[in-house]
Amino acid sequence: MNRSPAAIDDSFCEVFSAYFARILITAATSRWAMESALETKGLGRSATLPPSEAFIEREERANESPDGRPGYILQITDRKRTELEYWVVARIRKGILPIPTTAVFDAFPKDRAEYSVKVKNTPIQLFGDGYEEIREIFGRRMYRIPRMDGFFHVEEEFGIGKGVAGGNFLIMADSTGSCLLASEMALDAIKEIPYVTGRIAASGSKVGGNSYQNAVATTNDAYCPCISDRVRHSEVGSDVNCVYEIIVNGLDLEHVKTAIKAGIDKAKDVYGVRRIAAGNYGGKLGNGRIRLRDLVGE
Repeated sequence: MNRSPAAIDDSFCEVFSAYFARILITAATSRWAMESALETKGLGRSATLPPSEAFIEREERANESPDGRPGYILQITDRKRTELEYWVVARIRKGILPIPTTAVFDAFPKDRAEYSVKVKNTPIQLFGDGYEEIREIFGRRMYRIPRMDGFFHVEEEFGIGKGVAGGNFLIMADSTGSCLLASEMALDAIKEIPYVTGRIAASGSKVGGNSYQNAVATTNDAYCPCISDRVRHSEVGSDVNCVYEIIVNGLDLEHVKTAIKAGIDKAKDVYGVRRIAAGNYGGKLGNGRIRLRDLVGE
């Protein structure tokens, strides 16, 4: 542990509204549920390039799922609803349907759903080639789509609603080891908060670029220790050699705030962590603000 906790910058992260879907993947065993979850969320880490963001929220125990099998809940999010609808279908078709024994259920809270993605007439339904049918199964309306290991069960539609994206804080440490340990501890704490996802980014970015004007996002040079001697307005001191960004998305602002606080509380006491900061971009990313010191009571 640190001799004293890391300093918390008087800073804020910008958050913005985005569209969210939340799906549950189950399978006969945890192995195949995890295989499908990883396949489905592939290339989902960054919002700066398609496809839509996708992250594992939590593991679902067999006694919690509609079909009594183990699984994983994923969140899929995008600023544009049409893009989200497309990628929900694409991720289910490519990441879930081909994996042995899988099924997929809508896990978006019914009282929060504003829209829905319907499976009808999508590549998911069309895979059945006319042999598919809708049945009441597991207390839900499900498509039964034949495949070689039996029927693939997929809910008839999936809820979509507004959520909060862009929550973040920066862990600044004297070494990669200290920074990575603090980040892992922060993510473990964030996993305990419902309806949120947390992930670590080594490629923290800023909106646009200085040298490349057409770039959507470029390296957050102010927080890159490896080029601090070349950056005019570097935010990295001589005692910081590694920075990781922890990004938090969730279905509502309060859960995102709770998750950020939980992560900071774990990270700030790790030996070698010097500062906790936040990424903000002068309002270019989002209008919402979460001030770090308000969360930790300083």
